[in-house]
Amino acid sequence: MYRFLIVIEKAQSNFSAYSPDLPGCVATGKTREQVTRNMHEAIELHVRGLREDKLPVPKSHAFAEYVAVL
Repeated sequence: MYRFLIVIEKAQSNFSAYSPDLPGCVATGKTREQVTRNMHEAIELHVRGLREDKLPVPKSHAFAEYVAVL
C-alpha cells in the first residue's frame, strides 16, 4: 500500500488537488469531496502506470502542518 499527501486548494468555482510527491498528478472537482475522490483515482492510475512501465513508485516524503500566527 502507498500513502501520499494531497494538497487541496479552493479555486473560484471548484477545487483542485495535487500531490507534492507525484509531480503532474492532479485532479479537480466541484466539491472538496469530489476532488478528493478524483485525486484518489488519479493517484491509483498514476501508480499503476509507473508500475506497468517498470518505473519506481516514489516514496512519500511530503508532510503538512498548520502554523498559527497572531
